Amino acid sequence: MSRKYFGTDGIRGRANTHPMTAELALQLGAAVGHYFRDAARSNRVVIGKDTRRSGYMLETALTAGLTSVGMDVYLLGPVPTPAVGMLTRSMRADLGVMISASHNPYYDNGIKFFGPDGYKLSDEVELELERLLVSGAPLASADEIGRARRIEGDRSRYVEFAKTTFPRGLRLDGLKIVVDCANGAAYKTAPEVLWELGAEVIAMGVTPDGFNINAGCGSTAPEAAAARVLAEQADLGICLDGDADRVIIIDETGAVADGDQLMALIATRWAKAGLLAQNTLVATVMSNLGLERHLANEGITLRRTPVGDRYVVEDMRAGGYNLGGEQSGHIVMSDFVTTGDGLIGALQVLRAMVETGEPASRLTRVFTPVPQLLQNVTYNPARAALEAACVIAAIADGERQFATEGRLLIRKSGTEPLIRVMGEHSDPALLKSVVNAIADAVSTA
Repeated sequence: MSRKYFGTDGIRGRANTHPMTAELALQLGAAVGHYFRDAARSNRVVIGKDTRRSGYMLETALTAGLTSVGMDVYLLGPVPTPAVGMLTRSMRADLGVMISASHNPYYDNGIKFFGPDGYKLSDEVELELERLLVSGAPLASADEIGRARRIEGDRSRYVEFAKTTFPRGLRLDGLKIVVDCANGAAYKTAPEVLWELGAEVIAMGVTPDGFNINAGCGSTAPEAAAARVLAEQADLGICLDGDADRVIIIDETGAVADGDQLMALIATRWAKAGLLAQNTLVATVMSNLGLERHLANEGITLRRTPVGDRYVVEDMRAGGYNLGGEQSGHIVMSDFVTTGDGLIGALQVLRAMVETGEPASRLTRVFTPVPQLLQNVTYNPARAALEAACVIAAIADGERQFATEGRLLIRKSGTEPLIRVMGEHSDPALLKSVVNAIADAVSTA
């Protein structure tokens, strides 16, 4: 059975359009509640969300579905995705739910689940949930219907937890930090954490109205924060996305550092301190070839996984590794969290600044990236574009031209009808020629 609803990170789509409707959310709530319910005891679910208007609709529908099969629901309100993973474990819940489309615009939304261990669900569990969506989940009897309540203090619990990942003997006194919360889930927590650790905080993207999440701000649009860093003569800029599970860093010169540079910094420091498990970093196939070469020079192994932070986490758990992430800014540190956490990733950069006395510009330019070019090509999912003879020939020709000096990655998006054509090579002209040729072939296939 192929997956119909679940992509690389839960279910995602345009709000109020199938599959992101209240009707499906209700059915999904019943399905996942039935799967995780233990009839021998009371059962608990925590639900968090970001700041999208459609979150209210989906939250209500999921609650109805979950309570209809006997699950008690605890509503957290707007909190970062990693807070849901943390609180699922902390509250001994049987299930965690995050309503968010991450870095997407307000008109999209999504639903992702965490098991009782605080980790995202496996492909196998998601397939079983899709079967239950088709067959229908049995409803609880009238006397076993679950209850729902909003809980207070969850934000403060996450703030305190985030601070525990920063050494108790260190403070951020004297540092001026711009933090762009993307008008999303961390609009209160991120500034609070930084202020409580002693920083002078300049907060942006902290006035959500249900429609401005990720709109010209946050990790996918760091230009405004970069300009603010320069205008305020700040020491660092931190750009989170809508659900705060990814981060992009801006140094004091306004230069942007992506997830690859941040992983290189953390991995190198942890390896020297003897803290990097098995001297290994786990990243996806999208991470830059320059990162791989830098790590090899440092004696650190890079393991690559499919795109999606949950695949990174699955490989980390299977191999006993404690650091992984994505170029997009998901930084997963399993000593602290079960999923990507943008704020905690930023705190590792700040720790390096405090401990070394070095500016961000020196710390976050760890390696020279190999030129990388990505083209997203719209395609008809009903057609097997990647199996077309012209596409196969274009890819083979590109690999021949790149030889051992570059890398090609062609894959379907897990959330959109796109084929992503990515290449890396030290010769920008050759890189552009090869990627364009493959993209043209895909578009005509």
